[in-house]
Amino acid sequence: MRLTAAIVTGTALAALLAGCGSGDDSGSDSPSVRPPAKVAALGPFVGECGHVTDDEVRNLGGLGQISQVFKNSVGCNWQAGGIGGPSVTFASYRGSPIGREKAWVTAQGRNPESIEVGGHQGFQDASPDGTICDFAVQLGDDFFEWSTSAGAFGQVSATPCDKNRKLAELTVQRLK
Repeated sequence: MRLTAAIVTGTALAALLAGCGSGDDSGSDSPSVRPPAKVAALGPFVGECGHVTDDEVRNLGGLGQISQVFKNSVGCNWQAGGIGGPSVTFASYRGSPIGREKAWVTAQGRNPESIEVGGHQGFQDASPDGTICDFAVQLGDDFFEWSTSAGAFGQVSATPCDKNRKLAELTVQRLK
């Protein structure tokens, strides 16, 4: 019984050690060189909730009475009228490419348009029915996004991204 356990353990150890080899069969004595990993440079601090107050979100976002507010280290969400009511969301993405977000939006059948806010590039897009608008602004290797939803029973404005532009302008003006 002990002999079998020793054989199994020895075989497993030999396989483990064999897997630790360099795997380089090129025959050269020079070490392989890998390019250094890209370290994202942090952009300016956008503050909690994009440096925008609950009252500013209520007024600019057209929410009326806010019933719930959720805040964490990367984003905030304001809801009016309970579940299914209109909402406004802010999210900050550190070291994340805005292009990935734009690709996701495009995959959802939307057509993002290029925008500029305070000298910073980004994009805006609205869902085909105009009930959702995303407004993303690039800050170095970071970006932030304001998103509004008219909710299940909300009225759709003719220009759903105008609210987000005003919120994004406040965020950019207050960057630290």
